This record gives sequence, structure tokens and C-alpha cells, in this order.
Amino acid sequence: MTTNVDPHETSPATPPVALEHVTVEHDDAPNECALYPRGATQERLMTTWIAAHGDAFVSLESMR
Repeated sequence: MTTNVDPHETSPATPPVALEHVTVEHDDAPNECALYPRGATQERLMTTWIAAHGDAFVSLESMR
């Protein structure tokens, strides 16, 4: 059985994930922003994070 689910639709039973971030500064490469779930355990942090680099960002004004 297949169910069509809209990935942009959130379910009231699934609360949004609160994220934290940290800027990782590199001497020999561009800085990056690491995003991770708030309150994550050390074990979860090893597999549940996103790194974003300079060209992954856009200005807020350009998205409005």
C-alpha cells in the first residue's frame, strides 16, 4: 500500500524540531555553520547535523 504524503505538510502529532547553530571558523577554508537539534545527546550529534558553507546562504531580503 502506498500513501501520498506532502513533505511540506506538518502533522500536529509531529512537532517542529528546534535547531541550534554554531559557526565553525577555519584558518585555511571558509567558515561554516553547523545546525543541529537542540538538546541532542553526544551520540545523536554524531549523525544528526547539517553543515552549511558560504554559498548555501542567501540574504533574507532576496527571499521576501
